[in-house]
Amino acid sequence: MSPIQPQPISEALDNSVQAPAPPYENPVTATPITDWDDLQQQINACQQCQLAGTRTNIVVGRGNQKARLLLIGEAPGEQEDRHGLPFVGKAGQLLENMLAAAGIDSEREVYICNLLKCRPPGNRNPAPDEISKCSHFLQWQIDAVQPELIVAVGRFAAQSLLQEQASLSSLRGKLHQYGRYPVLVSFHPAYLLRSPGEKAKAWQDWCRVRQLLNQK
Repeated sequence: MSPIQPQPISEALDNSVQAPAPPYENPVTATPITDWDDLQQQINACQQCQLAGTRTNIVVGRGNQKARLLLIGEAPGEQEDRHGLPFVGKAGQLLENMLAAAGIDSEREVYICNLLKCRPPGNRNPAPDEISKCSHFLQWQIDAVQPELIVAVGRFAAQSLLQEQASLSSLRGKLHQYGRYPVLVSFHPAYLLRSPGEKAKAWQDWCRVRQLLNQK
């Protein structure tokens, strides 16, 4: 696989795709979140959508809460719902393998979470109202972590975060902006398990992530 030529971070940011102001505003009726324990408690008590009645566990996130890199997926799956942690099972192992291959320490450099904190039944796609009801939780996580870089994995995460309807393939390979945070887009590891031919493209994405972090 041919090496990817690094691009200076200043040049990458100058050429980034500018997003509108972050859409995830804390709803007027939402209770202010004070810290990570309070976040956990509020999500556990949340009854704002139907997913509260079908979940086994809430899935808040895992990793370093002051990480340089924030990974955002779409929603918990069956294994995540069972264990209460994001990106476990085969998809999680693939993600860990890609991070390690790119020289990224998942425990020290990464925090991982999802748009939704509860599993949609049957692993169906997240509904717009579900994403909206969970949005202030995600926004709090983003602002608490204050990452140097966000990676949105999968179409729903990318489109929701960037307020875009473009395809994943057209969003990949560009440095976007979410408020003051630079954002890259890549494939969800569950998709890569179904479509292993796309792993080479995903590897390019993670090499770019490593290069951008190295330039910070």
